[in-house]
Amino acid sequence: MPLSFSFSRIIISSITPKIQTLTTRTMSSSSSTQSHAFAGNPLRSKTPKPGDPTSPNSSLLKLKTLILETNNNNNNKDSVFSKNFKFLPFRKGRPLASSSSNSSSTVWNLGWISLSDCKSIVEKSGNEEKIINEDSFVYLGSKLGKDVEEDFTYWAIDVENVGGDVWVSELSKKQFCFAELRTLMVATDWGDSREMEELAIAGHARALLEWHKISRFCGNCGGKTIPIDAGRRKQCSNEECKKRVYPRVDPVVIMLVIDKENDRALLSRQSRFVPRMWSCLAGFIEPGESLEEAVRRETWEETGIEVGEVIYHSSQPWPVGPNSMPCQLMVGFFAYAKSLEISVDKVELEDARWHSREDVKNALTFAEYEKAQRTAADKVDQMCKGVEKGLNFSSDFNVESGELAPMFIPGPFAIAHHLISAWINQTCIKSSSQCS
Repeated sequence: MPLSFSFSRIIISSITPKIQTLTTRTMSSSSSTQSHAFAGNPLRSKTPKPGDPTSPNSSLLKLKTLILETNNNNNNKDSVFSKNFKFLPFRKGRPLASSSSNSSSTVWNLGWISLSDCKSIVEKSGNEEKIINEDSFVYLGSKLGKDVEEDFTYWAIDVENVGGDVWVSELSKKQFCFAELRTLMVATDWGDSREMEELAIAGHARALLEWHKISRFCGNCGGKTIPIDAGRRKQCSNEECKKRVYPRVDPVVIMLVIDKENDRALLSRQSRFVPRMWSCLAGFIEPGESLEEAVRRETWEETGIEVGEVIYHSSQPWPVGPNSMPCQLMVGFFAYAKSLEISVDKVELEDARWHSREDVKNALTFAEYEKAQRTAADKVDQMCKGVEKGLNFSSDFNVESGELAPMFIPGPFAIAHHLISAWINQTCIKSSSQCS
């Protein structure tokens, strides 16, 4: 079955070709996973060993102590370490964000808050029975300083069950907002390493929190599951079972099918796509098949094209899919066609066609990805200032002027963009070290 995408707003320019600086930058580095959205999480670069002060269980033990101290109004000297804990609230899958702007640009930031702020907001909700405890937090990672007082650990918290409306009210006073992760994805400046890293952190956090929601019960015996290892694992509470449950990852193959002889690429449309958008084929991997087999099967099932050689390009975490699939892993390939006649499966796809290299290059040219990024960043800024509450960021594309572009492809936030631009610029990797 194909993978459905629902991309946020991209602005389409007039028919006059103009390759944006941002598009060129992402093309030139398309083989690097660091250029992919949600990759390059700095908090996951190295997990501390169990005995380290910033390891999941050590940090959780310290957090329990701090919660107990504040509950008992204890002014123990260890309380000074509460500043070393940073929390990222989520509500309905949306991370807390802030924004700042100047005359030339607008940038967004994740809305990290302190432990005392967490407890203060929950107490204001009036739900005393839901005062935050250690099971409310999910460990995200750590950063080490020059000494122990400069070590920081980072946590995510889902505020929906601890006074969600109060969180919105209290945090909006400080010009914070809960923003859709897809909106932040489009709003990210791909040349800004800080924003790219924060996007990766937010994606990791959302995936873990959504996984916790769908794994409340043991699939083996039906018993209730409880968090262990600071929320990075779960375990069945049934003493006769105690089955461990690990975070779910849903692997997906996404492939650019290439007609080498005629210098064409196969692109497809799904009914959920906005008008004129074309992308790569994609589909979930089935049990018992290799990645290469999945590429060949999905291509055959959806288009009737037989694929021979399959070459790996790169992979991308994709935590913005359905909530029931909290962390897809997109595994990108180039696939070389052995047959050329297309037979579209209309249940799976709306259409699939061969496109010349020139047509695909023009599709890259028409989409003003950099302007889309600036527009989305401005929208986040307006939301944080309370200007445009309830704005739908998945609305249809705007057209500035002139004739509509006949087709365009997803923006640089999607691995499909990097597969296609790599082929256009002949930077894809082939077994012979050359790209066709």
